[in-house]
Amino acid sequence: MSIWEKLAGAATGMVRGGPIGAFLGGNQEQDGQAEDQVAFTVGVIVLGAKMAKADGVVTEDEVNAFKEVFKIPAGEMENVAQIFNLAKKDVTGYEVYAEQLASMLKGNRALLQDVLEGLFHIAKADRVLHPNEVQFLAQVAKRFGITETEFSYIKARHAAPTKRNPYDVLGAKPSMGNDELKSHYRKLIVENHPDKLMARGVPKEFVAIATEKIAAINEAYGLIAKERGI
Repeated sequence: MSIWEKLAGAATGMVRGGPIGAFLGGNQEQDGQAEDQVAFTVGVIVLGAKMAKADGVVTEDEVNAFKEVFKIPAGEMENVAQIFNLAKKDVTGYEVYAEQLASMLKGNRALLQDVLEGLFHIAKADRVLHPNEVQFLAQVAKRFGITETEFSYIKARHAAPTKRNPYDVLGAKPSMGNDELKSHYRKLIVENHPDKLMARGVPKEFVAIATEKIAAINEAYGLIAKERGI
């Protein structure tokens, strides 16, 4: 099942209209769940495009990163490109798109975090996580209902390796004892292993992101373990 089917399927029963409805225009050919799926897809495309524009320049790397994370059916590429190109003209209005996506998913935090992880992937595609991009992502996270603490952990994992605080990457406190830290680390590995995510139904497009996340967790624990001599 593709991310479009998986994530858009969770949007059934959305309140229509709003900014995403404006992008859909007067097309009345689809209704019900089909319209919900189209609306959700449009919302993700718009956020992805505005994410790429957050630092002022939409690079080819960012466009490619969007295609990598949010797999697009071949027959939809032209329509997606039209929406993406229109949305990337400026960042204005991204907040209301994030709010409407959160409303569509009705508090499904796991899927909203998947979208945020995908946006981080786009943001760092040009190998620079710009302050404006971080601010954009923080505001999206806020509207997704993701706490500041949760956001700081996600951001830490996506920072350049030389700038990562290993405790932040693990979501751990320096005051944790060695046994507690080991237990916490093992839990993170189990919860975030790509096979585990696939078994829970996470879209296959996020396997690469999950693998990257595991690598960051392992690296962070390794640094702490070396420092503590464990």
